[in-house]
Amino acid sequence: MKPNKSLFHLPNTKFCTLAINRLHFFHYFRSYSSCRISPMHKSFNKSARLYLSKMQSQILPISISISNPFFPNRTPPSSIMPASAAAHAGAVFLNMEDGDGDDLAHSSIEDGKKFETTPFLPRVSSYDSVNSTSMASTVTSSVSYQQRRRRAASDSNLSDFPGGRRRFFCHNAGRADGDSFFITRFGSKLWARIRSGYSIITGFLALQCYAILIMPGVLQVAYYYYFSSQVRRDIVFGDQPRNKLDIYLPKDNGKNDSPKPVIAFITGGAWVIGYKAWGSLLGRHLSGTDVIVACIDYRNFPKATISEMVKDASRGISFVCNNISEYGGDPNRIYLMGQSAGAHIAACALVEQAIIECDATQSTTWSVSQIKAYLGLSGGYNLYNLAEHLHTRGPYKSLFYSIMGGEESLRKYSPEISVQDPNNKKAVSLLPPIILFHGTADYSIPADCSKTFVDTLQRVGAKAELMLYEGKTHTDVFVQDPMRGDDKLFDDLVAIVYAGDEEALAKQVSAPPRRRLVPEFMLKLAAKISPF
Repeated sequence: MKPNKSLFHLPNTKFCTLAINRLHFFHYFRSYSSCRISPMHKSFNKSARLYLSKMQSQILPISISISNPFFPNRTPPSSIMPASAAAHAGAVFLNMEDGDGDDLAHSSIEDGKKFETTPFLPRVSSYDSVNSTSMASTVTSSVSYQQRRRRAASDSNLSDFPGGRRRFFCHNAGRADGDSFFITRFGSKLWARIRSGYSIITGFLALQCYAILIMPGVLQVAYYYYFSSQVRRDIVFGDQPRNKLDIYLPKDNGKNDSPKPVIAFITGGAWVIGYKAWGSLLGRHLSGTDVIVACIDYRNFPKATISEMVKDASRGISFVCNNISEYGGDPNRIYLMGQSAGAHIAACALVEQAIIECDATQSTTWSVSQIKAYLGLSGGYNLYNLAEHLHTRGPYKSLFYSIMGGEESLRKYSPEISVQDPNNKKAVSLLPPIILFHGTADYSIPADCSKTFVDTLQRVGAKAELMLYEGKTHTDVFVQDPMRGDDKLFDDLVAIVYAGDEEALAKQVSAPPRRRLVPEFMLKLAAKISPF
């Protein structure tokens, strides 16, 4: 009978085993190279020929036994190579001409050790125990093993991501939520920026309109400031920029024998636009009553934070206390005054100086005992409360904290909190009388700021008094009313400075009324659009 030469009816068992082994080897190598070392086209043929030329047997030496379903009673050949030899053969086969060949071969062997949890083909003890289903199981096992290797390679690649494959897919699953959160956060920040920019723009425009409406009075005061012989401008008191002050002298220039009372004034400006010339209206009015006014300048934010501002103010106060007699002032009748942000700076300088004087190891250039009284106009003295209020209308907390040198500085530069510290009890006893002025309609810095500070001072044993102006805004008391010629603050200041001096008070009563600088309708309109 003529033998059938189809693949499944080979009369030679050795040839059948050879065919199966070679098919298995090239299938294994193609699968392995596609997963691990795809770019080795040039070195593949050369390495393969080198390996095949050194093989002593045509049967591929692998570490497993293969069943022969056609001749179940034949025993397998004894020349099967162990696993270590197969690994060595794989290393020779994968040896490339470039420098990465050894590393790739080594890594492939190590990866094989990791993933080879089951044999490539099912192990059997002999050919005799194999039936007709062994070929199907062999093919199925081979395919499933290749799938497991591909899955393992995919897992190893995904493991490069933080958290591995599981975290990677969880991250993808939550990407929609993450994008929504990002968009929401971006939108909120954008809206805050737009809102902040809108507030800045509208505030700037309101300020411009306000300045135009009060311009007639500003021009008259500016002429007095630059051309009057009663004003001594830009007197240097320190080595820092803007360490200068202006002095407003009485009409007689202090030529009479009696020294004049002095008000050391620190202007406001939200810690950002403060300037000594802002006190020219006050200096113009008070100098007409034989009171010397010294307007102290200081560095503003962002060139300085609150600590530098307080230092500048303290240097200016020191200059006034030690040198005002040269300008006809009385060094024993010096009143410290501040308006808005200037009131806060002046109060900080006063409390800080009192604390320093209680420390015998520190030297001082002026003393709180030289200050007859502290006069605070429309100021804020508790920065925690003030920050919450200003955040609703500007400046926002982030900017406010920057001005104050960080949130941790709020406690130190809050006079209302400092005077309650038990360690500062002696310093509080050194403070002069404190008189605070505030308008009840002030929405820039509420009148409650002055109320709580006065209550706190009285509770800790300091002398404090509050004077409220009904229906007055932040600028009414300091700008509009003086330009009207009906300045209640001016009258109160004269009464405080000349308290007990009947002759001086009678002189002020008989003085001619102050002249109006701006028409009333313009002042009313300015009050409505004022950004302060």
